[in-house]
This record gives sequence, C-alpha cells and structure tokens, in this order.
Amino acid sequence: MSSTIERRPDWLKVRAPSGENYEELKRLMRSKALHTVCEEARCPNMGECWAHRTATFMILGSVCTRSCGFCAVATGRPMTVDWEEPRHVAEAVTQMGLRHVVVTSVNRDEMQDGGASLFAATIRWIRRLNPETSIEVLTPDFKGNRAALQVVIDAKPSIFNHNIETISRLYRRVRPQAIYQRTLDVLAWAKAMRPEMPTKSGFMLGLGEERAEVITLLEDLRAHNVDIVTIGQYLRPSFDHLPIERYVTPAEFRDYAEIGKALGFRHVESGPLVRSSYHAWDQAKAADVADVPKA
Repeated sequence: MSSTIERRPDWLKVRAPSGENYEELKRLMRSKALHTVCEEARCPNMGECWAHRTATFMILGSVCTRSCGFCAVATGRPMTVDWEEPRHVAEAVTQMGLRHVVVTSVNRDEMQDGGASLFAATIRWIRRLNPETSIEVLTPDFKGNRAALQVVIDAKPSIFNHNIETISRLYRRVRPQAIYQRTLDVLAWAKAMRPEMPTKSGFMLGLGEERAEVITLLEDLRAHNVDIVTIGQYLRPSFDHLPIERYVTPAEFRDYAEIGKALGFRHVESGPLVRSSYHAWDQAKAADVADVPKA
C-alpha cells in the first residue's frame, strides 16, 4: 500500500480531542468504569462529540468475540459481564444531561442471548432515571437469534440500529463472522416486531465497492424496511487492518444521499466523516422519530 492513499485529504482532517467538556467527560467515563465506542473504535469525531457532551456508550466490555477487518475494537477472550453497568450508564446519562443517547456493544457470541438481556436492562435503567431521554440501540446480530432480538425490542428503544457495514461481495473479507442476509433479516425482524419503531443501518465506502453495488445495498436496505441510513468513509485504524482502497469524494457521498432519498428512506446521512452515532440526535429529528426531543 502506497503512502499516498494513507495520506488523508483535507476533507477528512479533524482536530485532536481537547477542551474542558472533553476532559470532564473522560473523567466521568473512567469514574464509572464505562466504555465508549468513541474511544475503542478510535472515531475521528470524538473531539467534536465529546466537546458537545455527547457519547456512544459501549456495554458488555471492550473485548469483542469477532475479528472484523475494519474495526479497532480489541478481539479476544471476553470480559466478565458487569450487571451493574446498565445502572452506571443511566447515571452517566443523567450527569451528562443527554436528550438522546446511543448504546452499542461488542459482540458476545459466547453468551446464550448475545448480551441482549444487558441491552434491555440498560434501556430500562435509562428510562427509569431519564424518562425524557430518547434511546437508540446499535446491536450485534445475536447470531440470528430471534428470541434474543425480541428481548431488546420488548424494552422499547426509540430507534433500533444494526449496521450492515459493506456490500455483499466484500463480506467474507470485511466481516468474516457475519452474513449479509442475516444482517438484513435482523433489521426486517426488528421492524416486524415493533412496526412503529424506526430502524437504522450504516455502511462504509472505500473498501473496494463499485457504485452499482452500493446502489444494490441501498435497495436491499429499503426492501427490508430500514428507515434511516448512514454512509461514511472507511478509515484504517492501523496497518493491521484492511487497507483503504480509495477516498470517496464529498460529491459522491452527496450522490448516494440523493439516491437514498429517492428510494424512500426517511433520512440519509452521507459524508466522509459520517458514523452511525455521529449527530445521531440530529438524524433522529430529521427522520421525525416520534419520541425524540426536538429541542
């Protein structure tokens, strides 16, 4: 891989995390032994989000049972489940004064329910301590376990999110332990279980996909009743991860946004720095999600 492709274009350059809110939020997370996907996945937007006192909580530890080629989260033997974590997350939401919160997790394939019960407990605790806060969950696929998914949906999150990540052809290389159709099925099942709940998915560009394949992916998501889609640039976390095949231009991202809108998505967030939970509250408002605070 040449150094040219690793050199980021100007539209992908961001400031290093700093500031009073950033430091305060960092202390809060450490004091409650909480993890955020912002840190674990080395998100380029962490400085901006933390400066605005928003974060995506990552439950079930910081070690994943899967080894996706794009992800910076550690792979290995999972951590012991902390059953007090749901309450700690809810308390942090209170201290941060969040109006919209995103909760995600590592994959826990060794657990019978894939961690679904902890997702449900976290939703319930947030509702108990923060009744006005809307809750978005970004879950694993639970290995296609519909009963586990039902546990999460029964807790009534405001938005259900499960990322498809890439086109079908690249799944074996990008997500070796996942299945493209299973991801689509999980999204469709979630919608069928609670039709009034918006569903959401996201994927990356720059891994070697072709334009026609991206359009097919968007069509597949709409055919499985997904309401909100996010599209962003893949950024290589380290040289041990998959290489960047190319940087997609802002104009191309705008083109995919227009295609998505024409297909009927309630909202399409498409841009080089877009991530699933980046500006999640704004995405939910733009999609006119019923129980998301508008101000």
